[in-house]
Amino acid sequence: MDYSDLIQPIMAEDADGLLCGEKRKMPVCVLFKDARRVLKMDELGSEIAQIAFPAAMALTADPIASLVDTAFIGQIGPVELAAVGVSIALFNQVSRIAIFPLVSITTSFVAEEDTVERLNTDDHENENLEMELAPNSEMQELIPRFVSEPSTRGNSGMSKFQHEKRQIPSASSALVIGGVLGLVQAIFLIFGSKPLLNFMGVKSDSPMLKPAQQYLTLRSFGAPAVLLSLAMQGVFRGFKDTKTPLYATVAGDVANIILDPILMFVFRLGVSGAAIAHVISQYLISLILLWSLMKKVDLVSPSLNDLKLGRFLKNGSLLLVRVIAVTFCVTLAASMAARLGPTPMAAFQVCLQVWLAASLLADGLAVAGQAIIASAFAKKDHSKATATASRVLQLGFVLGLVLSVVLGVGLQFASRLFTKDIDVLHLISIGIPFVAASQPLNSLAFVFDGVNFGASDFAYSAYSMVLVAIVSIFCVLFLSASHGFVGIWVALTIYMSLRTFSGFWRIGTGSGPWSFLRPLSLPSYGDYL
Repeated sequence: MDYSDLIQPIMAEDADGLLCGEKRKMPVCVLFKDARRVLKMDELGSEIAQIAFPAAMALTADPIASLVDTAFIGQIGPVELAAVGVSIALFNQVSRIAIFPLVSITTSFVAEEDTVERLNTDDHENENLEMELAPNSEMQELIPRFVSEPSTRGNSGMSKFQHEKRQIPSASSALVIGGVLGLVQAIFLIFGSKPLLNFMGVKSDSPMLKPAQQYLTLRSFGAPAVLLSLAMQGVFRGFKDTKTPLYATVAGDVANIILDPILMFVFRLGVSGAAIAHVISQYLISLILLWSLMKKVDLVSPSLNDLKLGRFLKNGSLLLVRVIAVTFCVTLAASMAARLGPTPMAAFQVCLQVWLAASLLADGLAVAGQAIIASAFAKKDHSKATATASRVLQLGFVLGLVLSVVLGVGLQFASRLFTKDIDVLHLISIGIPFVAASQPLNSLAFVFDGVNFGASDFAYSAYSMVLVAIVSIFCVLFLSASHGFVGIWVALTIYMSLRTFSGFWRIGTGSGPWSFLRPLSLPSYGDYL
């Protein structure tokens, strides 16, 4: 008997295990696996690219629209630029408290449910095929070959599956929760705009208060649309469809860019015009996504039990703790900049928007990693999960290096697009090295989040981020008091370094859902976290 067919897969698995010169010596070595193939467009590389590129474009579209808002508002004056900077920072951070848990959980749950439904569909097709062939004894011996080759019957089943409306309870859950949270956020920001701005350092006697309150109040009317659109983006990401959210986001942001100068300068609405344009664009995005989603998914659930709201709330509460910690760090940094005055806040606003927009490019890789890894874990395909984690992390580091060079050189010239104030431009030039140098750390931090979320490792992500936030908050308070504008950016760099390390620790030690990476004889303390 020829055992070569059985031995070759085992030898291939052992070859993959020879990491760092010894078989499975350390789980951390998985991060460097097949590093020479990082840019190769093989099957895995193509799958990542097809998800990551449209996702990155969609994720950066909104920050780019905010940058356009910033550029138009900067033409009015530095006070208005600083005021809107505080309002955008406050709106975005409050939104993230609701958005981040909702989108992250939705992506993982939809990917799992979609994978399970596809597997059940394939099993049902195979069972039907066996029943059809069973009476014919001459054809019975051909059953294994037909069952294992989906190119004939399997493809027709998959085609049928793709054209039918899918029963995905998590999609309906995401819309219900997103709608409720959007209304709560709108009410909270509209009626609490003044005390919230005071907390951010914009006091009653500040010239920034009036334009900041106008912008924040009007933009808050778009909160329900923001929450709903991002919830639906989470559903599409779970389907590994990132093109539809891209098209919707681009359509909305183009409308925003067109309406900005019309409402701000033609109708002389100033910062209020910028806010109204943004709200209109968000509702346009929501309508496009809802129309597209209704063609794919049956959004009407027969009962509350089918919505599985308890599962969302349980895991959402963990990520809520995490995102509050993240939000507080960035919001505190913006608050410290606002306390320094309009000029430092204006410079901080420009640097922060560029910092976030560039970093979100890596979030496209995080989305791809999360969707593919969640699907792999649902099928218990640990090999696919490991290969995906390695590839997206390596791509994230490469992307970070490229962004460092681009921003380090390009932002020196592009900063004049946002303001002509000499003092603001001087502070922006001081912030550019921090914005550029921190990009590799930012990219890895975002991608590590996607990898851990794909493994549904929500508890570790929450608890580790709380520890990171505690250290980072002390750094922001101490360094901003002692070194002002520079100290804030040093603290933010420390914050992203700690986030990267916490993500590295989980997979690098082979703990939690990644315990399969290490030999059974080597227990890990991380398994108990």
